[in-house]
Amino acid sequence: MSTGVLIVEDEFLIAETLTAMVEDIGMSVCGAAATACEAVRLARIHEPLLVLMDVRLKGQKDGIDAAREIRTLKFCPVIFITGSQEPQTIERIKSENLAAGLLFKPFQFGQLKAMIKQVLG
Repeated sequence: MSTGVLIVEDEFLIAETLTAMVEDIGMSVCGAAATACEAVRLARIHEPLLVLMDVRLKGQKDGIDAAREIRTLKFCPVIFITGSQEPQTIERIKSENLAAGLLFKPFQFGQLKAMIKQVLG
């Protein structure tokens, strides 16, 4: 049973902003994680409808690693949110076919809303 949006972001203020944006769209947040390991743990517990995933996270694993592991648990779309436009990062995301969407920081509320609507139909 999917219970909302899982936010994976290691910067507290950005995580709080994402939470407010998701709630303004009319969706609930089922959890927030700052590390890949915590993201996977929360995905197991909450079975999110959608994951908003930062690429760079605290710890040894990054958001791409977390998305790969979450994908083995269940299929739920992942929208990557990153400040990095490095070609190798973008290629990693695309080559593993993990992203339902990709947003670059900074982004506007309308961009996030449109992306979520597109991903969830």
